[in-house]
Amino acid sequence: MQVWTIIYEKVDFPDSLYQSALPLVDQAAQSKIKRFHRREDACRTPASLSYPRISRSDRVHLSFPKDLLIGGLLPRVLLRKRGVPKDAVAFAVTESGKPYCTTPGIDPPIGFNVTHDESVIAMAFGTGDLGPPAYTIGVDVMQLKVPPRTTFSEFVDVVSSQESSELTALERDIVLEDVPQGEALRRFYWIWTLKEAYTKALGIGLGFDFRRIQYNVLEEKVTIDDEPARGWQFRKFEVAHSGNKYVGVAASINELDEGSLVCYDAASFVNRAIEELG
Repeated sequence: MQVWTIIYEKVDFPDSLYQSALPLVDQAAQSKIKRFHRREDACRTPASLSYPRISRSDRVHLSFPKDLLIGGLLPRVLLRKRGVPKDAVAFAVTESGKPYCTTPGIDPPIGFNVTHDESVIAMAFGTGDLGPPAYTIGVDVMQLKVPPRTTFSEFVDVVSSQESSELTALERDIVLEDVPQGEALRRFYWIWTLKEAYTKALGIGLGFDFRRIQYNVLEEKVTIDDEPARGWQFRKFEVAHSGNKYVGVAASINELDEGSLVCYDAASFVNRAIEELG
């Protein structure tokens, strides 16, 4: 399994590049893209290919429309890299909304998942071994920050309250230890993104109890329903951009490749997409 990350910077992404890239996605995706008033939203969010971000509390929430540009280009460029003719690239979604490739004749099959937060878009992909047609691959990324008008301890209290608990008692203790806030945020978002990546890999939306997953970030131990997560691989990654830090996790039952993280700036990536898909 590998991870590609794209860093979007508005000032480096001219309108001419956006207009040149727009025809590379299908008509339905183009129509949805054009509904967005802010160009940065239209560029960042996956076009018809994102598995919806699970917003599990008012404190951990992003408006994550399914239909925008760079996220739609990522799997298309991947398939071209695997030798698929551009006219043969095709996708569908499962009943729960997880996208998958329907192009015939890809051997071995490819599984992928796309996500984004703020200026970072990420795609995890690998050989499709289990869980067809979308396969057991998931990814999540989050910026290290406390939501506005709240403190970190209040933030943790909300997501670990009895009414909407997303953290186990152990996880809550770990993130509330007497450590600098930057470290506490890293711990929290490592836990959060791992849980999100796991449920996305399974193709599960809202309704999965996050407390069934426990990630002891200090000991690097993951349990599911109090049992070791046997067979699962969790690839942690970090991205920095304009003074902001992001952490993410890709989850799969596949083995991970060494050196499996590649980072592109959005303008360079989209120019590459235009060359390969145009």
